[in-house]
Amino acid sequence: MKQIIPSYDIHIKAMDPILTPNEICAQFPMSQEDGERILSYRQSVRDILSGRDRRLLAIVGPCSIHDTDAALDYARRLKDLSARVSDQLFIIMRTYFEKPRTTVGWKGLILDPDLDGSYDINKGLRTARKLLIDITHIGLPVGCEVLDPIIPQYIDDIISWASIGARTTESQTHRNLASGLSFPVGFKNSTSGEYTHAINAIKSASSPAAFIGVSKDGQSIIFRTTGNDMCHLIMRGGERSPNYYEDEVEAARKLMLDNKLNDAIIIDCSHGNSRKDFRRQKRVLRSVIDQVIWGDESIKGFMLESNINEGNQPIGPDLKYGVSITDSCIGWEETERILTASAALLREREVRK
Repeated sequence: MKQIIPSYDIHIKAMDPILTPNEICAQFPMSQEDGERILSYRQSVRDILSGRDRRLLAIVGPCSIHDTDAALDYARRLKDLSARVSDQLFIIMRTYFEKPRTTVGWKGLILDPDLDGSYDINKGLRTARKLLIDITHIGLPVGCEVLDPIIPQYIDDIISWASIGARTTESQTHRNLASGLSFPVGFKNSTSGEYTHAINAIKSASSPAAFIGVSKDGQSIIFRTTGNDMCHLIMRGGERSPNYYEDEVEAARKLMLDNKLNDAIIIDCSHGNSRKDFRRQKRVLRSVIDQVIWGDESIKGFMLESNINEGNQPIGPDLKYGVSITDSCIGWEETERILTASAALLREREVRK
């Protein structure tokens, strides 16, 4: 039942009821088998970030998901590829449902699942949770960006890794939220390319915190956290220049060690590092693999924006299958080629040792 809007809320036009996290979770429950899978995935991520596992994390997938059929098609392809490179790469499917916007634009599948500004958020929450369960059941871990502080209550039991974006890394709300999440969280450097704020965020999220949130049954409560010891840095480049080069990585590593933090770094091959040209992602990845082969032990993984078909497209009535509606992505053939080649180069490193 819709609520009556108080007269003093002059900029609120409607207040609609939302399903509680428990109600959504009851509609789309997770099996015990998938729950055990997720615990195993999270441990693998922890082992890689801490250096106990020498593989690299590979967070690979669409810039954003808008078509669940295409997402499952992509997931099946990625699962097959993951099995072939699993000795060197631990692949996590990028499953981003929330899109921070500089001004206006589509804000993601959870908020606007019908792509038309109708904002059927209950439908979006159902769709997102079901898709994450389906992908997990295929046999892939999933990774999301954490943007809205309430949404994790609907899906956080399925997530194996998450990121905090460049626009929200400085937010105390997101730092507190990350301190209570049960999986590793990466903080991206600022859009300017500066990474001090992200390192401060890691320190903050590693410490105990208290914040107001919503429980699984929809009640406003105070969360008191232990701190998250698996927070790490994501270097995504900046408006002026990339920051995946050796000197930049070395400077970031030194600053993290000076702050007594685990010097785990993930390189985002897109965004500022590719100068927003999706075709350049392979160049960034080649440099990442080269640095790892030559002994950089702080680089623990990389991110790729990839889809079934390359490029992007505007939202409209005749959307092309498997093409991004946000940032441009490399296509599947390119994804398969560069990940296979990266794994082969890493195997050669092991042979030489």
